[in-house]
Formats: sequence, C-alpha cells, structure tokens
Amino acid sequence: MLISGLAVGAAGATGYGLWPKLGRYEETVAQQRTLLSTNPALSDLVGMAILAANGHNTQPWRFYLDEQRVQILPDFSRRTAVVDPDDHHLFVSLGCAAENLKVAATQHGFEPRLRFIDSHEPGLEISLDPNGIKTSPLYPAIPLRQSTRSVYDGAPISAEDLQRLKDAARQDGVSMLVFEDRADLETILEAVIAGNSAQMDDPAFISELLSWLRFSPDQALKTGDGLFTASSGNPVLPSWIGERMFKAFFTKQSENDKYRDHVRSSSGIAIFIGDEQTPEHWARVGQSFQRFALQATLLGIRTAHLNQAIEVPTVRTQFASWLGAGARRPDLVVRFGRAPTLPMSLRRPVSDVIIQRA
Repeated sequence: MLISGLAVGAAGATGYGLWPKLGRYEETVAQQRTLLSTNPALSDLVGMAILAANGHNTQPWRFYLDEQRVQILPDFSRRTAVVDPDDHHLFVSLGCAAENLKVAATQHGFEPRLRFIDSHEPGLEISLDPNGIKTSPLYPAIPLRQSTRSVYDGAPISAEDLQRLKDAARQDGVSMLVFEDRADLETILEAVIAGNSAQMDDPAFISELLSWLRFSPDQALKTGDGLFTASSGNPVLPSWIGERMFKAFFTKQSENDKYRDHVRSSSGIAIFIGDEQTPEHWARVGQSFQRFALQATLLGIRTAHLNQAIEVPTVRTQFASWLGAGARRPDLVVRFGRAPTLPMSLRRPVSDVIIQRA
C-alpha cells in the first residue's frame, strides 16, 4: 500500500508540478491583495484588515460597520479548540486585523482610535476621525506580507534593520525579545521540537490540522481559508491524493527535521510577551506583531511562526522560565530572515465577514 501510495503521489505531483500555474487562484489572490483607491468605503478598509496574520488562516473574525466606526468581533465558529483551547491565538489574530485596518485608515486620511470592548461579546472597536493627513509608511506592505514557511538564507540582519523592526513592534503592555546567538536559537529549537513532538502524538491535533489544510487550488478557492499547501512550500495535489499522502508521510521525525532546518537557517527569532494573560493583551500582542511583520516585509525580511514552543502548556512553562518571563506568558515565537516569497494565501470575500445587526 505504501509503494502504491508513493507511485500515485509521484504521478499526481508530476501532473500538477510543485507549484503549477495556479490560474484562477492567482487571479483571486491578486484581486484581494491590491492597495485601495482614494476615498475607500469602510468595507474596503475591512478588505485590508483581513489580509492580517491569523492562526491556521481560519480568519476568526467578524466586522460590524457603523458610520465611522468598525467593530472587530471574534467568530468562535472558527476557533481551533485543540491547538488554541483558551482562544489566545484567536484574539491575537483580531489584534493583527485591527492593526492592518488602522494602518490602512491612516493612509486614507483618518485618525483611528482603538479600544477593547470588554462585554458579553469582547472584541475591538476602532473609531475613524477624518483628519486629512495621509501618511502611513507601513501601508504598502499590507498586501505583500505573508508567513513564509521555508528555509531562509541564514544571513544576519543589519543592526539598522533590526532596530527598525524593534521600533515598529513597540506597543504598550507588550515586550519583544530578539535572539540572534546560535546557542540561544538551539535552545529555542529544543522547545519547538518538544512542543511539536507532543502535538504530533495527539490524534486530535492532527485531525484539527488536517481539517484546515487545502491541497489543491480548487479546494482553497472553494473555502477561501485554511493552509494551502503551496503557501507552505509543499506540492500541490488533488485533494483526495493530498489527504492520503499527508496521513502517510506527515510524521514526527519529518516535522522535527523541518523545524531544525527552519530555525538553523533563520537570522534570528523574536518572542512577544504580553504583560497580562487576557484577551485585551493578546490583541495588543497581535498589534505589535503585525507592525513587526509589515516592517519586515518592507525590508525584504520574511517571518514565520514557531508557536509549538508555547502551545503545549508544560513546554510553555519551561520556556517561560528560560526566557525569564516570570508569571508572564510567551505569546508568539517568530523567526525571521531572508528568502523568496511563496504563493500567497487566500481570504474569504469581505461580504462574508461583515455582519448586520437589527
């Protein structure tokens, strides 16, 4: 059966190519990742917000528009209960979307004011006051930012560029630690492998991950979400072959080897730590990271998450101790370096994420 699977997989890979001409997929991506024209509507700003980073590309958000006000609310139907049982990643994702919206609004003559809604339906509210000033240096990076899950070139980042990343990430209530020393990166790698190994031993984790994988362009276009294999540097295959190949070859050893290559080829790793373990501070972490990622994009620096080290509670506790974080929780582990881009991921139509209220 294994030999037969390899033969079928090889035939499928040959027919589709590693990243073939993706046709309508690429056209849809290009339409979604276009900067706005002048005088955008609120729904246009939402189109920029949803290009933000988010866990598993689940896009766990809903938007309510009211004159010059936008509320970003959680969509708990899109939560990932296994990898994110307390909705930490979900609220980080909301913060990322809020920051994109703020950057886009600033570029188009608004002064955005953000507050956290702490009620029966927690979320973020952004008031947009027209001020006529149109300047937002990070704005051009919004459609270009991606999580580039590939081997990087390992070259160091200049002190000037590293300082720009640190400046971009400044956020009240959030600290960012940067590690470039190879010994430190190896210690972080040990935590990543420990977390990944625990996750790979959990059938529920594997099942949840598989439910968000998209193996073919048609499958990705149908859902408009999830992890398209080409966006992770993996071959494009028909869905029925992809699922069988995944189950056969997605192993603890292969994943750990991949993360060894990813960490050791990175220029450094940034770790984001919120002052408190609350949805509001998780959203602030998202804001900080999104600006970091946008600035990195402008500098030709790629980023990708290594959150296995913080997603398994026992590993996270030990990792926090090594970081000297005390009672604070490490929120994000992000590697950075230079590499070519990969195919971009899709988003659902803006109309699908805007809600109406009676």
